[in-house]
Amino acid sequence: MSTPSPADSPDSPDSGPRNETVIVFALSLAAMVVSMMQTLPVPILGLIRNDLGTSTANVSWVTTATLLSAAVFTPLLGRFGDQHGKKPTLVAVLGVMVAGSIVAALASSLPWLIVGRMLQGAATAIFPLALSVLREEVRPHKLPGAMALVSGTLAFGSGLALVATGLLTSGAGADYRNAFWMATGFAALALLAVVLLVPATRHKTGGRTDFLGALTLGAALLLLLLPVSQGHEWGWASGRTLGSFAGAAVMTAVWVLTQLKVREPLVDMRMFVHRPVLMANLAGVLVGFGMFANFLGVSYLVQMPRALTGYGFDASILRASVQFLLPGAIVSLLASPVGGRLVRHRGPRVALTLAAGLGAAGFAWLALDHRHSVSVIGAGLVVGAAVSFGYAAMPAVIMASVPHRQSGIANGINSISRSTGSAIGSAVVTTILASKTIEHLPAGVPPLPAESGFTLTFGIGAVAFALVGLISLRGLRGGRGAVAAGSPRPAATAATPAPAPPAPEPARTDKAGASATA
Repeated sequence: MSTPSPADSPDSPDSGPRNETVIVFALSLAAMVVSMMQTLPVPILGLIRNDLGTSTANVSWVTTATLLSAAVFTPLLGRFGDQHGKKPTLVAVLGVMVAGSIVAALASSLPWLIVGRMLQGAATAIFPLALSVLREEVRPHKLPGAMALVSGTLAFGSGLALVATGLLTSGAGADYRNAFWMATGFAALALLAVVLLVPATRHKTGGRTDFLGALTLGAALLLLLLPVSQGHEWGWASGRTLGSFAGAAVMTAVWVLTQLKVREPLVDMRMFVHRPVLMANLAGVLVGFGMFANFLGVSYLVQMPRALTGYGFDASILRASVQFLLPGAIVSLLASPVGGRLVRHRGPRVALTLAAGLGAAGFAWLALDHRHSVSVIGAGLVVGAAVSFGYAAMPAVIMASVPHRQSGIANGINSISRSTGSAIGSAVVTTILASKTIEHLPAGVPPLPAESGFTLTFGIGAVAFALVGLISLRGLRGGRGAVAAGSPRPAATAATPAPAPPAPEPARTDKAGASATA
């Protein structure tokens, strides 16, 4: 890594005036909007199905298309931003999100709606790009808090989308397109904020874009996420599902071989398998799983008709969103600065351990008592705080473990890990509730999940967060610092130039997860 000049340092008085608060605000808004796109259609899939006259299996592509698009474009755009400028890439991606939202709002057929959702999914690259900008523009001692706030808006945005969609589609004759027009407004506002408030990129690595690596990685992720999201429709033992998983394994091997042969790979494999990065990605899968298991499990639970099932709260979509999901989303936002201070003063490992404990406790509470609204709401508050602390810790681990030039792609891979976990969570919840149904229901009543299905769902959520605790206590053991994987030499300080050492050495890191020498 080349040594930055004093003028390039965020602490330097010569770096020019800037307002860190407005930069963090703009990037937080952009991250919140991109997280809204993931959960926006969940409450209105039934409305879309009826309006467009399609099947349940076909309408599920409204959510699947966004996930698959994110899998392809997030690593490519994260790397592209590192090479050619983060702000121009951010602006371009936000422009694509605005266009996708308009296409979705105007769509009168399912194919065009899916096209709009694919364009919205490409905007998932906003989050890793935003963290890379923070690393450039925010002073090191404020970086953990800034990253935690931006990360916390992900959970808040996901919950806010559910609530806002419920509000917009609660009346008679509701039009699902109102939700996509709302998304258009938010996306345009985020685009304006980034254009006006985020400074131009100062660090560009240059180099060629590894399109072959992006293509093979995208193919591997497509083949993995497609059966995960569609397995409950295709059948988990069907030829399409098993063939897709096998294809994913083959393409993953092809991608690894490609990255080992290319001169300027999309992903430095030393960084990819570097222990802290690998553990952060595994934690991302589990936290993403837990977040979606909570959203979907609670949403389905509270809408169950008590007279037919013996449990549930007979809640409408609006009541389910406002009364049962919104409190947890608000807590996740309020917990973000707390998580940032915890990362700064105690390190990301402590924050991730606390997230694991809170998440396991919240899901255990739900598994043991989900017949009282106080328990459902209270457990949701605990899980919301857990997700926020987890999202605060993972970027700090990543930033401490990779050199500056790889921060975009590293956080892009971590973003994909969370999306993968969310897809697995959605598939697991759907499969469990569909397989455990009440046997004796009145004639004409569609199958309804048995209460044991929800108990199992919440129990699995508790196990997922317990595994996060194991990752934190065992996988990240060995100190708060992390090796800057892939760095050819340690960065020299401005005061004393360091000679090139004969072998790579770890870069020193502070507690906050920001490289002390970068």
